[in-house]
Amino acid sequence: MSRLKGRTAIITGGAVGIGKHYSQALAAQGAEVMVADIVDGASVAAELAAKYGKNSITSMVFDVSKEDQCKALVAKTLERFGKIDILVNNAALYAPLPTLKVEEIDVELWDHVMAINIRGPFLMVKHVAPHMIARKYGKIVNIGSGTVARGIPNFSHYVTSKGAVTAFTRAISRELGEHGICVNTLAPGYTLSETGLKNETHVAQSRASSIQRRALKRDEYPEDLVGTLVYLCSSDSDFMTGQVLAVDGGANNT
Repeated sequence: MSRLKGRTAIITGGAVGIGKHYSQALAAQGAEVMVADIVDGASVAAELAAKYGKNSITSMVFDVSKEDQCKALVAKTLERFGKIDILVNNAALYAPLPTLKVEEIDVELWDHVMAINIRGPFLMVKHVAPHMIARKYGKIVNIGSGTVARGIPNFSHYVTSKGAVTAFTRAISRELGEHGICVNTLAPGYTLSETGLKNETHVAQSRASSIQRRALKRDEYPEDLVGTLVYLCSSDSDFMTGQVLAVDGGANNT
């Protein structure tokens, strides 16, 4: 299949967890992919390049909260592929986060979550948008969270950051729409990814209750998200922007 043939994508946080599945899915649909992550994604890029073409995948280690590194990522992507059609703002701080009452959250931790989860997407859009505007085309997919629709206790740092992602999507969709750029949010439910499963506390607190809330009574896996991501990155969604698509088994009716 080649729904994204001829398109170039940056996927932040694309080397591990759900992000790795996003990288695999876009590559499988014919996209050239920059796998960008704070961990080294060279092995992921090599695996995908061996399968889909040695010139179609590359990787870069970067910190999404640092503006100079976001600029460098955009520059490297343009140098390698010549254009940027798709931006998937997936990099986020979730799995290692402790559950804390609001009065227990240190300011430093709060700021760190915001720096990665919302300043990061802002910085990436800031430096990718001019190239999309020049070409009058682009797909930006911000990764949100089903927690925004209902709020959950003892996790206000994360939920607040993802609520800001939803607001950011709505604002910039109106700003960038005149340039032919679509901006949407993909909002997963609680997903059993390889990184998420490492936090046994989160699993114990969230797994059973997540299934109970869903119309579809089963666990959610990264594979459940990739079809919607490909849709949002493809021409199939060319007249959709500013929307939140919840992929959570019917836990939230949006």
